[in-house]
Amino acid sequence: MGISVLVFLGICLLSVQVESYGVDITYLESAVTTGAVCLDGSPPAYHFSAGFDRGVDNWLVFLEGGGWCATPNSCLDRKNTRLGSSKYMATSLSFSGILSKNPHSNPNFFNWNKVKVRYCDGSSFTGDVEEVDPETKLHYRGGRIFDAVIDNLKEIGMKNAENVMLSGCSAGGLAAILQCDHFRDIMPGRTNVKCLADAGYFINTKSIDGTKNIENFYRRVVGTHQSAKNLPRSCTSKMNSGLCFFPENVVSEIRTPLFLLNAAYDSWQIKNILAPGVSDPHGTWHNCKVNINHCSSDQLHIMQGFRSDFLKAVENVGRSSSKGMFIDSCYAHCQSGTQETWFAGGSPVVAKSSISKAVGDWYMDRDRIQIIDCPYPCDSTCHNRIFEDDMSDIPEQDFLLVNESTRLPFIP
Repeated sequence: MGISVLVFLGICLLSVQVESYGVDITYLESAVTTGAVCLDGSPPAYHFSAGFDRGVDNWLVFLEGGGWCATPNSCLDRKNTRLGSSKYMATSLSFSGILSKNPHSNPNFFNWNKVKVRYCDGSSFTGDVEEVDPETKLHYRGGRIFDAVIDNLKEIGMKNAENVMLSGCSAGGLAAILQCDHFRDIMPGRTNVKCLADAGYFINTKSIDGTKNIENFYRRVVGTHQSAKNLPRSCTSKMNSGLCFFPENVVSEIRTPLFLLNAAYDSWQIKNILAPGVSDPHGTWHNCKVNINHCSSDQLHIMQGFRSDFLKAVENVGRSSSKGMFIDSCYAHCQSGTQETWFAGGSPVVAKSSISKAVGDWYMDRDRIQIIDCPYPCDSTCHNRIFEDDMSDIPEQDFLLVNESTRLPFIP
């Protein structure tokens, strides 16, 4: 009996080691001279895992998420955290899911060069304010960070890439959309460039009290970081730049092939856009947001309305074969970075396709992928998130501010 347990434990440990692996941090000190710095003025950073075999000329660049800050005070709250300073970032990260180098777990991208770009600017890599804030000493330079990191990656080999995919999760997924064409433009013309946005399709919809909290919030993000200059000109030439932070207003004009991976009941959007604390002062949505199985019939009806709004916003992507999508009906947020949802025996499956297969078939031009799941609760393959009642699993510094008095948690 004891031997069996030891063997079993040994197999489990081996499995964990194979599925994920640690990658050390690289601080881009040279970026400081050009002002491409985190909120606190520290250098940007990334984690790099070299490609091998047939993947040496292929690159996957993954942009980390972490919400946004819309005012000097909320940005100041990030200054002494990993979301505002490279001084507080973990020096090693575990790569898994789409970043895995296991051919069985990540068959399409396992041998590619892989980069995870750390997020420390609070603007989805779009900000560019020349002056340092004289009161807070903050630097709003997300757009410069993006360019500096890409330039550095080109110097270490990405300029010779045959295939490149710009991707990201959450605020990083939004950045992958907003920076997609710019990324294409600064890469060599011979390189096959595509973009993947995981949980980055945030929609402009009303909260349960009828207010558009997220629209007002995004307007302040763009204003504080002076992001307009780094947002798609095809949008800012036609409407207020704050509205151009919403993917639904920019995707139709994106020239570069783009894939959207998103949950129609995105848990972050349900918690922070549909039913934020500021719109639910009595906490009637608390149990529902913690566990979708605890939602009342009325709350589920409202969430079905959110799904309808989401799918309507996704229609702006269009039907071009260069635009792909995998929209499942899970209560989830970010599904490409963990093996459980990316490519495992129990991963989400829609139209007989896993997420990994759908993204791979689209990128490799094996199939035209535009998959939309049936409404909740039809999908038994979903990994629906369940949160602790006291939200103790949420890092204290990870939040989105709808207003100066109400802090809402960011779920990575």
